[in-house]
Amino acid sequence: MGVVRGRERWLGLDVYEAVATRRAVRAFTGDPVSREVLERVLSAASRAPSGANLQPWHTYVLTGSALDRLKKRTAERVAAGDPGDAREYEMYPPELGAPYRERRSAAAEQRYGALGVSRHDPRARARVVAANWDCFGAPAALLCFIDRGMGSAQWADLGMYLQTVMLLLRAEGLHSCPQMAWSVYRATVAEVVSPPEGLILYCGLSIGFADPTTGAFRTDRAPITETTTFMTD
Repeated sequence: MGVVRGRERWLGLDVYEAVATRRAVRAFTGDPVSREVLERVLSAASRAPSGANLQPWHTYVLTGSALDRLKKRTAERVAAGDPGDAREYEMYPPELGAPYRERRSAAAEQRYGALGVSRHDPRARARVVAANWDCFGAPAALLCFIDRGMGSAQWADLGMYLQTVMLLLRAEGLHSCPQMAWSVYRATVAEVVSPPEGLILYCGLSIGFADPTTGAFRTDRAPITETTTFMTD
């Protein structure tokens, strides 16, 4: 581990570079990701902040035939028009106020606009959404669960853990895409991974190498003047 401009460098990638280049990739090559790399990333990510050191994350990593089985079973449900399983948590508040409602709408417009998909073409939008359950072609997927007895603070731990995983993946030259969409077909996930009773599926994380033939897309972020207040007195 070296030092670059006063910042620690891990496996050759500066922390700021990892943050700046992390994005939700939705087109991967089929090139495999080695188990050694995945184990190295997840071992290091275990140092993510965790209140009282509870470490409330439970993860399953799928590759090869296990991932193929999950994709196939989920695709069959999607093709049959199955709307999915009853939610165990709300992805977004039902009454999303400003400025969050506007940010979500802008992100959707940017994403579908980059793909050339009209907001008035529901079939095309459905195809875009369905790509989630193929992991966008990624050769590896992480499925993250949490004990249903945990509270909001532990769900925050989950977010910090997953962000740590995603940044370490960038240090390995890999990309990822966090997907709460997997919770929609949680019963199918459970058929494949057989989690213990009492766990809630929070999200999936597609992992692999970004397809260079597909244009990179990143949503805008609010300036810090909208989200941060500096106080000196």
